Amino acid sequence: MDEYRFRSVLSRFASGVTVVTAVDVKGVDHGITVSAFCSLSLEPPLVLVCIDHQTVMHGVLGGSSAFAINVLAVDQEDLARKFSDPDDNRFDGTSFARGDNGAPALTGAAATLECSMIERYEGGDHTIFVGRVETAESSDAPPLLYYRGGYARLER
Repeated sequence: MDEYRFRSVLSRFASGVTVVTAVDVKGVDHGITVSAFCSLSLEPPLVLVCIDHQTVMHGVLGGSSAFAINVLAVDQEDLARKFSDPDDNRFDGTSFARGDNGAPALTGAAATLECSMIERYEGGDHTIFVGRVETAESSDAPPLLYYRGGYARLER
């Protein structure tokens, strides 16, 4: 399977857009746009995110005991782009509150899940990080979607 074909086929699967946030050992906030997120278990409440080995966030999560998943609202495409940019100053001008676990919870997100890290699994060029959801909040805002290489909105 060549990479282009694989990516093209997978792009037909619409997914929500999240920003995964955590604090590194020096107390610096980090975040990255992630579409590879899903629920894993209801009992206990588990979720997973997949992070590329080449990213700074991979190292941050490798040494972290907690993280947050911010499900972006439809009007937060600018944050999706900002947190996918290689710039290190992703939090400059970004409104957030400190979650109970210390990770940044982005203001206006459709949902935020605060997680404790429970497991890490290698998967090709990514690591699968499994978190136990400790707290979760949601709003009525519709989610931002990612489909065929671009952002989309849910039509009802």
